Parts: sequence; structure tokens; C-alpha cells
Amino acid sequence: MKAIATTSPTKWNEKPYNELPSPMRMTKASVDFAFKGQLEGTAQTEYLMFYTEYDDKDPHKSTAFYLGLTRFTGTLSGKTGSFVMEERGSFGAGAANSTSTIVSGSGTEQLKGITGNAKATATQKGSQFELDYRFI
Repeated sequence: MKAIATTSPTKWNEKPYNELPSPMRMTKASVDFAFKGQLEGTAQTEYLMFYTEYDDKDPHKSTAFYLGLTRFTGTLSGKTGSFVMEERGSFGAGAANSTSTIVSGSGTEQLKGITGNAKATATQKGSQFELDYRFI
């Protein structure tokens, strides 16, 4: 099955955690997202990011690689519950592109037994999240 949603950050708290020579940077970010569409709800993500080039004047001109763990809570095609995803992605030329895998055994309530993979693209103009999933 497939579900499509848009996402938007509602909180972004990012701080450096390791000293590197400029223009590189390593950060941790706590991010909350709102999901709208066939996935309706919220998500909390913890990211670790490595910037090969960080632009202090305009972070959207930076280049980065990131890893994250996300917990989605809400409804998926009318089923209520939560699940956790492992995410890997990159940011460059003003766009973030990532792939995620649902962590086995993380589904709760009506989403218990969910498995699947997702891809997401985000720019300053908007975002799209596409989940391919099934229940075992």
C-alpha cells in the first residue's frame, strides 16, 4: 500500500556538537513535524548531521549528510497508532532528500505489525513524504 503526505517542521532546534575546521560542521537537531494527507499527525525526530560546507549567512546554501530516528504518531489511512523510522539523507542545492525504513516491531495500536520504506523530498517551497507499507 502507498500513503502520501506533506510535512512541515513545527520546531527546529539544532546545535553544533563537535569542533571541525570551517566550513565543516557536525550538529544534533531535535525537530518536530506536522503531517497532512494520508498520514495525519505529528513526528519527533532526532538528527545527527555532518555538513561538508556550512554557510552561516544562508544555511540553505549548505551541503550535508544526516541520520535520524523519527517517531510518527497519528493516523495512517484511517488507522491510529505510532511507529519509528530510521532515516538517511542528504541536503544540497536547497533540497533535502531522504529514505527511511520503519523499525521492525515499532508499530503500536492499529499500526502494530507495520513494515515499509519511505522517501521524502523537502525544499523551502514544500515537502512530500511517500510511504510504501504493509502489515505482517
